[in-house]
Amino acid sequence: MSIEFFFRLIGAVVVSIFLGSWGYNYAHSIGELEPLYAVIFSLLGALSGLILTPYFTTRPMRYLRQIFLRVSAETLVTGLIGLVVGLITAALLTFPLSLLPSPFGQVLPFVGVLVFGYFGVAIFSMRQNDLFGLTRQITSRAASGDGPVDTQPAPRTILLDTSVIIDGRIADIARTGFLVGSLLIPRFVLNELQYIADSSDSLRRQRGRRGMEVLSQLQKDTTIPVKISDIDVEGVREVDDKLVVLARQLRCPILTNDYNLNRIAEIQGVAVLNVNELANSVKLVFLPGETLSVNIIQEGKENNQGVGYMDDGTMVVVEDGRMYLNKAVTVVVTKVLQTAAGRMIFGRPARD
Repeated sequence: MSIEFFFRLIGAVVVSIFLGSWGYNYAHSIGELEPLYAVIFSLLGALSGLILTPYFTTRPMRYLRQIFLRVSAETLVTGLIGLVVGLITAALLTFPLSLLPSPFGQVLPFVGVLVFGYFGVAIFSMRQNDLFGLTRQITSRAASGDGPVDTQPAPRTILLDTSVIIDGRIADIARTGFLVGSLLIPRFVLNELQYIADSSDSLRRQRGRRGMEVLSQLQKDTTIPVKISDIDVEGVREVDDKLVVLARQLRCPILTNDYNLNRIAEIQGVAVLNVNELANSVKLVFLPGETLSVNIIQEGKENNQGVGYMDDGTMVVVEDGRMYLNKAVTVVVTKVLQTAAGRMIFGRPARD
C-alpha cells in the first residue's frame, strides 16, 4: 500500500464523517429525513476525500522534496542560519515595535518577522561562498595554531559522464596530471555503461566494453583518485538530468564530450569540462605563410583539391593537391578556419 493511497483513505474517512454529520444536522434543521441526508453527504465526502486529499498532503510534500533535492547542502545550511539570524533580529525589535500606537503596534511586529526572515535567508544564501571560505580559514588557523593559514583550495570533485568514459581520452588526460581533484562516477552512470556493454548491437557493445577498460585503467592509475558512489537523484529518470542535478548539489563540474549535456548544464549554471574543447584548444596554431608537412590521402570537394590530416586530427585542404595523392608534401598555409567541428587549415603546395 502506497503512502498516497493511505492518505486518500484517511481523507475519505475524515471528510465523510464531517460532511455526514453536517448533512444530518442540516436535514434536522429543515425537517427532512436525517439518515438519508447523512448517507448522501457521507458518500460525497468519501469521494471528495479520495480525490482531493493528495493535493493537500502528498503532492505538496513531493514537490518540496524535489526542490530540496536540487538545492545544494551549502545553500540549505546557509539559508537556515540566515533564517535564524533574521528571526532573532525580528524578535529583538518586536518589543519596541509593539509600543507604537494602534494599528502599527499590532501589525509591524509580524511584518518585521517576515521581512527580517526573508532578508536573512537571501543575504546568507548569496554570500554562502564567502561564509564557507571564512569558516575554512578559521578552521585551518585553529588546527595549525598561530601558524600561517593554508590557502590552498580543497581538492574538487569532478563528475564523469558515460560518453567521456567511452571516448577513452580521459585516461591519458588524467595521467598528465592536469585534472586536480577526484573523479566521481555515480552508480547510475556505471549502470548505463554496463547496459551499453551488454547491448545486442555489436558497435554499441564494443564501445561499452572499451569504456569498461578505460574505467579499469583509471582505477589502476594512482595519479588521480577515482570513486564510484551509490549516490542517486530521486524523481529524475534521465542520466543527463541526474548528472546536472547532482552537479548542482555537490557544486562540482561535469566532465563530458556530449554537446547536448554541455548546453543543458551551461543553461542551468553548472560548470562543464568538455574534452573536445580541450582538444581543440591544444592543437598547433599555424599562421598564414608558415609551412607544414602533410600526407594527401583523398581528393577534396573542389576541383584539384587534396585533403590530408595532421597527427592531432586537424584537416588540411590543399589547393592543387590532387596530383600529390598518397604522397607527403610541404604545404604553405594560406588560411586557418575555426568551425564547430574543429579547426581547418587551407594551403597550397610549397614551390621550390
